[in-house]
Amino acid sequence: MEKRIDLSVVVPVFNEEGSVERLAEWIGDALSDHGDRLEMIFVNDGSTDATPEILSRLQAADSRILLTNLRMNFGKAAALTEGFRLARGAIVVTMDGDLQDDPSEIPKLLAELDKGFDIVSGWKQGRRDPWHKTIPSKFFNRVTSRVSGLSLNDHNSGLKAYRREVLEHLDLVGEMHRFITVMAHWQGFRVTEIPVKHHPREFGQSKYGATRVFKGALDLLTALLTTRYNLRPLHLFGLAGLTFVGLGFGLLMYLTVLWFLGLGPIGTRPLLFLGLLLTVVGVQLVSTGLLAELIVRRPPPKRTRASNAGREPHL
Repeated sequence: MEKRIDLSVVVPVFNEEGSVERLAEWIGDALSDHGDRLEMIFVNDGSTDATPEILSRLQAADSRILLTNLRMNFGKAAALTEGFRLARGAIVVTMDGDLQDDPSEIPKLLAELDKGFDIVSGWKQGRRDPWHKTIPSKFFNRVTSRVSGLSLNDHNSGLKAYRREVLEHLDLVGEMHRFITVMAHWQGFRVTEIPVKHHPREFGQSKYGATRVFKGALDLLTALLTTRYNLRPLHLFGLAGLTFVGLGFGLLMYLTVLWFLGLGPIGTRPLLFLGLLLTVVGVQLVSTGLLAELIVRRPPPKRTRASNAGREPHL
């Protein structure tokens, strides 16, 4: 008979040979009250160092540890998806494998879930990272909070606790793991955050470069389209389009007044080309929104039962 699992801890790892052994021990000590009802799922995301060998040895020595190996480095979203698929606990906790997240904070996350929340995210209030990571992160979190309507200080925290039903509504493609809180919020789940400890990196190096800011902007747009504006895309494209049309029309009207007043030719002015460009782009955005509305509201094709008259029986 399969044993009951109450808590699953999912840890995506990529080239973390210096930290995984200590992390597994740390998680076990911090959650010792759960005994055999705890499972630790390490998802090896195509590591090229000794990470998979170390985790295989740990799995053989501890029945609470489960290791799954991805064939190559697919990214954190794919690793989390695989971990969620394997998790059996009613509560699932995620954390990074670099020892910067503190497993001793997990009981605090679980206590917050008991208050009725569906997701509790850790806020790295005293973040121990260099400035070139913290400053873009603050900008990213501020923009995400403003655009999504979910005000959090740390949307991209790796340390989170979930109720299982939340995971059944997540579709993590690309790098959408950054917007789990946003997607859950717009599906009606209750999201909150609490301050957690954050430790400086001791081993390895960060897996994220400067391009994460640009990728994050595109993924934020994807998250908005698939959640907040899923059934009303015209509200997103139309608002941007009408704004552009309004600015372009205003510039063109200004130039028209100048022409009637005889204040020089307007055909060579940069404002003329800018006004035309804004107007054309605005009309295209509104048209895109209308097409998206037609696609979203198009009824599914009706299924008809094919007649078997005149057909030979298939033997």
